[in-house]
Amino acid sequence: MENDFVDQVAISRSISHVPPAHFLLKIEAFSSLVENDVENYKSLEFDAGGYKWKLVVYPNGNKNENVKDHISIYLAMVDTSSLGLGWEVYVIFRLFVLDQKKDEFLILQDAMGKQRRFHGLKLEWGFDQFIPLEEFINASNGYLMGDTCVFGAEVFCLSMKKLTSASNYKHVWKIKNFSKLPDNIYESEVFVAGDQKWKILLFPKGLGEASGSHISMYLVLTDLSTITGGSKIYVLFTLRIRNQLLSKHYEKKAGEWLNTSNKFGGWTNFVELNYLNKAGNGFLVNDVCIVEAEMPVLGISKAL
Repeated sequence: MENDFVDQVAISRSISHVPPAHFLLKIEAFSSLVENDVENYKSLEFDAGGYKWKLVVYPNGNKNENVKDHISIYLAMVDTSSLGLGWEVYVIFRLFVLDQKKDEFLILQDAMGKQRRFHGLKLEWGFDQFIPLEEFINASNGYLMGDTCVFGAEVFCLSMKKLTSASNYKHVWKIKNFSKLPDNIYESEVFVAGDQKWKILLFPKGLGEASGSHISMYLVLTDLSTITGGSKIYVLFTLRIRNQLLSKHYEKKAGEWLNTSNKFGGWTNFVELNYLNKAGNGFLVNDVCIVEAEMPVLGISKAL
């Protein structure tokens, strides 16, 4: 299981014991790259999502981006000559480095599952400051052991479904007699967005650790028959409780990969019950609560 957090530059870092699904790069005699001021080290090609890629590691940082005292690492698309004029590929990727002492991977990716667009004028995306060089070479941290290190990559290419209008993909759920809802679970009607069927699950008194203190709320993919061949669906979504008095709505946004074993996206601690119920906050008016689920344009994709 991974524990994510998002830093101030919108990069998500996580820890996992699971190796990357698509590529591992082992570099021996890493110190010689640093000492000889080698600009970059390129891996062999690997396949992912129907395209060819390389990892590009800058042992002393990418000087073209004025990076110092860090290792820079990028995902580079290669062998694009057959793709035709005006090609573009949307990608979500994760880059890895192995802590050999703990046998676990540090993973960097763009926060909120941000997609990167590769095209003829932009063949590389990655992280200028992947890890501080001093931290990396310190043997006690486990990244460089016996002058050997291991990097990795996961690459998910997306076939994007352009939506004609964002308003077509906003579902409004008006809940009457909110205070009288069952304590355990309450479900919205099924709605369609991006050719998929969804519903909202609401736990009015909270779920698990949030029981009695928060409401829990999730977006659920209801028709799993559309996910075939081990594919996944990536969805960017917003769950929102409307302020019926002012325009200061309460909302949370997320990006989530969904498949047959994980069809939920949302929050156990969505909002505190005291805050929701407080008179004057505008979330409950005449015992009515208005919940919205919104998927933006280009928000629903299927992994290739």
